[in-house]
Amino acid sequence: MFTSEHDLKKHLLWNIAGTVFLALFGAIYESFSHEVYSYYMIYAFAIPLILGVLPFTLLLFGKRYPCKAALNLWNAGTAAFSTGSVFKGVLDIYGTTNSLCTVYPIVGFLLLCVGITVWLVRSNQKEKHSEKG
Repeated sequence: MFTSEHDLKKHLLWNIAGTVFLALFGAIYESFSHEVYSYYMIYAFAIPLILGVLPFTLLLFGKRYPCKAALNLWNAGTAAFSTGSVFKGVLDIYGTTNSLCTVYPIVGFLLLCVGITVWLVRSNQKEKHSEKG
């Protein structure tokens, strides 16, 4: 099933909300961090901004929208990157490390790639189906 403009706008609004939440969360967390800062925490808001708000805004100007599965996979990848950034930021501020910090970017990248692949495959299937009919 392919998304409508309404669904795409809903995803865009959720990404805007995530961007604002991470910006506020980072600012509040940094204010209580006893002047210990982490760029991962400070710039965590940029991930949903760049991977969510920007592409969904550009997609609204186009005529072809991705399917819901592709959108959900893309959002899951964005969430994995954002969670990983906040996790790494918390650990940096705390002054420790964890091996899970390497998992988040890998999972996020894989989810983004699978989301793009699903979108391309489904759009090709839709084009072939419309040519037959």
